[in-house]
Amino acid sequence: MLRRLLVPDRVFDTFDCLTPAFLKENGIIHVLSDIDNTLAPYEEALPSEAVKAWVDALQENGIAVTLLSNNHRPRVSLFADALALPFFCDAHKPLTSALKQAMAAKGSTADNTCVLGDQLLTDVCAGKSCGLKAYFVPPIKDKTHLFQRFKRWLEKPYLRLYHSAQKKG
Repeated sequence: MLRRLLVPDRVFDTFDCLTPAFLKENGIIHVLSDIDNTLAPYEEALPSEAVKAWVDALQENGIAVTLLSNNHRPRVSLFADALALPFFCDAHKPLTSALKQAMAAKGSTADNTCVLGDQLLTDVCAGKSCGLKAYFVPPIKDKTHLFQRFKRWLEKPYLRLYHSAQKKG
């Protein structure tokens, strides 16, 4: 059961490796993206030019983007407003209610929506629980406190499973 929920469908080096062409090939019209350590380090309040260019490229190709974060409104709204994107803060991932609300708001379905994030235990698990494609990127700049290191340690076997399956396939 955990394997099904924690092994991502694809691992990308960085968020912008998730290209419009790849998404279109896979029938994706809506990306639910985490912010912290996926698009920007925690301490960067505003999106970089690379994030802006990525969002623009997706939107120019008819792919909607919604920001979905477990962080609080002040951080998420500032980041989202700079990109003119809808957002859900305090999402409580791996719970799925915010993902379902985000899909309903855009009229997308599990078949044409994906989730992008840097944590298997929150982002990937929430996406897989909703039946979405779940794409993973390594954290941009990981926190070093004990709880975060413990979570990353728990993720390692599932990332090994992903990479092992890729070598076989």
